[in-house]
This record gives sequence, structure tokens and C-alpha cells, in this order.
Amino acid sequence: MIELIKSSERGYADHGWLKSHHSFSFADYHNPRRMGFGALRVINEDRIAAGTGFGTHGHRDMEIISYVLAGELAHKDSMGNGQANAQGAGHADGVIRPGDVQRMSAGTGVMHSEFNHAKGQETHFLQIWIQPDQRGIKPSYEQSTSLWSKSAAPCAWWPHRTVPRAPCRSIAMPACTPPWWTAPSN
Repeated sequence: MIELIKSSERGYADHGWLKSHHSFSFADYHNPRRMGFGALRVINEDRIAAGTGFGTHGHRDMEIISYVLAGELAHKDSMGNGQANAQGAGHADGVIRPGDVQRMSAGTGVMHSEFNHAKGQETHFLQIWIQPDQRGIKPSYEQSTSLWSKSAAPCAWWPHRTVPRAPCRSIAMPACTPPWWTAPSN
């Protein structure tokens, strides 16, 4: 059975610097009926206050996708992305801007941080976690503006994925999903 989850029915956390809506159980929000959807584990709509962010923390065996709606998100990780002169060393600069997509395969483990360095501007973004179909892969990172477009199916481009096999209309999506990402008509 398909359950419609309205945006107003999502979990919510207000940490002062971070305001987050959770489509599925996450952190202190627990709903045993909303633990995920197939391999899709997290869809969080986050707003990070100016000058704040997530300090260095670790992940493993998870595909993590971030899509910035407004503001900028600075990513820095143990793979060398987001470091000074990162692009010259063959790594991404780590700044994700509106419309950009970031993919991080945590694999065997990666440490990273995400910050909103803007003065006076909130960063608004979606963070999506998908359980990979392979555990223990080599961590990797990619960011792009061209990977997420009307011609590309959502969730179709990261390399270590298990894509939910149900139509998009059965997935609880945040109220601010891009206007081209709509449920198929019956």
C-alpha cells in the first residue's frame, strides 16, 4: 500500500543552527512505520544558519547525495576534497551551490564536514542517503551541475546504488523538491 506523507507530517528538529525536516526516522525522530523506502534511508530537508555547519564526522557504507536549493555548502573530506588548492590536485573544490549535486560514496569510511560560510545567508539543501548494494567499496566523491537535469532520472547516476523499484509517487518527498521532479500521473 502506498502511503502519502504530507510535508507537514515529517519529523522536525530545531538545533538553533540547524533546522531539519525528516521524511524517515532520523536522529531523535523515530517512527517505526517510516524507517525508509527500500534502499532509500534518508531524505532530510535542512537549513543551516550562516557561519555554522556540521563539524568533522564519519560515515561508512552509505551513498550520500546533497542538493543545494539556496546558499552554499562547503564540503571538506579525508579524501582531499574541499582542501586549499583542491582542484589543482585533481580534487573537487567542495563548494556546492544552488542546483549543484554532490555524491559521496562513504564505502570503507570517510571523515567530512559541511559548513555554510556565508555571512547573513542561510543554506537550504536536501540530503539523501541510500544504502549501497555493495559494502566496503573505496570511498569516492563527485560534484556537478550537469548530473541532475530534466533528462536524467533522479537517483540514476551514482555508481554503487540500489534504486528503489517503486514509482516516485510512493516516496515521501520534501515540499521543496525541484519543480521538474513530479510524481508520474496515473
